[in-house]
Amino acid sequence: MVATPHHSRRRLSWRSLLAWFDVTATDTHAPVHSKHIDWLRTLPFIAMHVACLGVFWVGWSPVAVGTAVALYLLRMFAITGFYHRYFSHRSFKTSRLVQMMFALVGASSVQRGPIWWAAHHRHHHATTEREDDPHSPVHHGLWWSHTGWFLSSENFSVQNERVRDWQRYPELRFLDRFDIAVPIVLAVSLLLVGIALQTYAPQLGTNGSQMLVWGFFVSTVALYHGTFTINSLAHRWGKRRYATEDNSRNNLWLALLTLGEGWHNNHHHYPASAKQGFFWWEIDITYYLLRAMSTLGLVWDLKPVPIARRESNQIKPSARVLHK
Repeated sequence: MVATPHHSRRRLSWRSLLAWFDVTATDTHAPVHSKHIDWLRTLPFIAMHVACLGVFWVGWSPVAVGTAVALYLLRMFAITGFYHRYFSHRSFKTSRLVQMMFALVGASSVQRGPIWWAAHHRHHHATTEREDDPHSPVHHGLWWSHTGWFLSSENFSVQNERVRDWQRYPELRFLDRFDIAVPIVLAVSLLLVGIALQTYAPQLGTNGSQMLVWGFFVSTVALYHGTFTINSLAHRWGKRRYATEDNSRNNLWLALLTLGEGWHNNHHHYPASAKQGFFWWEIDITYYLLRAMSTLGLVWDLKPVPIARRESNQIKPSARVLHK
């Protein structure tokens, strides 16, 4: 029996819905360079933003806002330190237990699983500022590099050939396949903690819905756009120290927002380093935290920036004005 267009559309719709829970449910074979967005599948992403409006109904409390800030910082570190510097670039080593712990924290950021994240970031470095770079603002525009690429059908699946080193871990494959599981656990936990605080510590002035809105929705959406600025703004605004083959920039404000990722021109000059603030005055909070973890034996073999590499290929001061 040949499927009619109506049946085909209905089947694709069901696949999109199932993909909210199991990413293998959808047909992810999109045409090369396709910018098609499956809006049904991306409804949860849109709903996350809409849910932030709940602050006008639930109000705020120091506990709820503090939880939002703490979860932003913790999950940003998991993204920058582990999703990026560890899973994508292997710039240091750690145990399987610590690897899994920060994979879980990273997964709670609702930015997909660690294998998917690493695969697409490695693809970005392999194709930077070329037509097939998924989030190049030069070729695809600022909006697409910031958010659109993340929602597109062509970037939904994992590029397995780029992450065979991580595919051997079944726990990481599980996080990638059911990437909504950890965020749901976090959201429910925040709701329950808020209810408990309202019952047993009413003097704190918080409740379940307040903790859910601030701790999960507001914190996660802020984390989204903090992370996404490196794909978009860090390739548009800032200073260029190195003559890389891309348009990457160093930007102090983005470095503060993302715990060190704003030294993006440094990073594209030498991606293997665990340190992205190459000089002492370049604040890199993620690296400071990794150094602290190394003193405790939780991570080790943090790759440095070789001095010869740090000093090489720098743009002459007179020429930097042309690159601003």
